[in-house]
Amino acid sequence: MHTLTPFHFLPSLDTPRAVTILGAGLMGRLLAVQLAHAGHHVTMHGIGGPDAEGSAARVAAAMLAPLAESAITEPGVVRMGQHGLARWPGLLAQLAKPVFFQQDGTLILWHRQDAGDAARLQQTLARTQGAVADLPAMQPLDSARLAALEPAVAGRFHQGLYLPGEGQLDNRQLLTALAATMQELGVAVHWHSARNVQDFRPGEAGQPDLLLDCRGLGARAHWRELRGVRGEVVRLHAPDVQLQRPTRLVHPRYPIYIAPKQDGVFVIGATEIESDDLSPASVRSTLELLSAAYAVHPGFAEARILELATQLRPTLPDNLPAIRVREPRVLEVNGLYRHGFMIAPALLDAVLELLHTGQSPLAQRFELRVQLADLHP
Repeated sequence: MHTLTPFHFLPSLDTPRAVTILGAGLMGRLLAVQLAHAGHHVTMHGIGGPDAEGSAARVAAAMLAPLAESAITEPGVVRMGQHGLARWPGLLAQLAKPVFFQQDGTLILWHRQDAGDAARLQQTLARTQGAVADLPAMQPLDSARLAALEPAVAGRFHQGLYLPGEGQLDNRQLLTALAATMQELGVAVHWHSARNVQDFRPGEAGQPDLLLDCRGLGARAHWRELRGVRGEVVRLHAPDVQLQRPTRLVHPRYPIYIAPKQDGVFVIGATEIESDDLSPASVRSTLELLSAAYAVHPGFAEARILELATQLRPTLPDNLPAIRVREPRVLEVNGLYRHGFMIAPALLDAVLELLHTGQSPLAQRFELRVQLADLHP
């Protein structure tokens, strides 16, 4: 592969163009809305319907937590997350329907026996703050400060960490709002339409000027480094639980996150599993998820299980996203891994820069790979 700057072989979007997007998940929908807003003629093909069934974006907690996620990722992704936090309010304001968005920080908790793991995590987060400018400082919490910040856990936890400024949104509301906005803007959407790059000849008569491939794991036949990383998420209705912000539990075997949504709904998940298996969740993993949630708040014992879902996240070998030109007029965006909602605005803006100017200062700032596919390995 060769790093290419500028992208002189992509058509400029300075004038209206016919753009076809493959993939109707988060990235495809964001690009469709922005390109249609700019006056381009956008067509989209997705394997699912408006609800994004089959998409990794549908099975997610949609937390926007760059400092918290720095425990398992690189500074460039943290910078993308910072960009996303600042960008999401403006993107949401353009949509045809409201989307739940909250920026009340992240709470990290642990039991006394896990204090050693918590101390190591705190050291990791401190290193990130030293390496990435403008991150709000994490705040250690004693019993009194923890009880004041999150009364629902008072008396059960005696210390914690608060990461101010971090946020979350409702992934399913967002996907629905993006679909409605595409309809308003006249995007020609073909639901339940599985198409491949070979089905198009961009630049020829009657064909799109530009093809954007945002299919996630659907692009594995062309991007062979892609792999699926399994995630398991349970959605609960627990109106008696009053957690106010995303909460993470430090645990050596099953660290979890709990993301409160609207109307007493909670999304609970755990760390990823290196597997392409899309079968239902196991009894063991379900018990661990629910037991850990109960350990945070006993009110979850009376919750109702709305859904227990599994999905595969599209991931590249280094667990980092990339933008790739497969051939002239064909641009691929993939590898969002577990950070999709956090980093999608950064990828969106980097792609738009590339398409308008042939280069992207944002991609350089985020250490985002922009490369040419090697079609003859």
